Amino acid sequence: MKIRYFAWMKRTVGVPEEEVNPPAEVRTVGDLVEWLRARSAGHAEALAAGAAFGAAVDQRTATFDAPLANAREVAFFPPFTGG
Repeated sequence: MKIRYFAWMKRTVGVPEEEVNPPAEVRTVGDLVEWLRARSAGHAEALAAGAAFGAAVDQRTATFDAPLANAREVAFFPPFTGG
């Protein structure tokens, strides 16, 4: 699955995107966040517990309990505002 990072998150992680193969027990966006945090200090910082960021699964905004079954892409992005 492709993981994409936006804005300051990609600078903190060190890459704008990466291909990953999470283990079978990674079933939700929240599980994926936990698993990704262990990849590097940058991942841990960008995806820190309590940090404000959102997620999208296959280009649709998703909550952290959203399932990953057959997902091709997960994106993480900081909050944004409109006006």
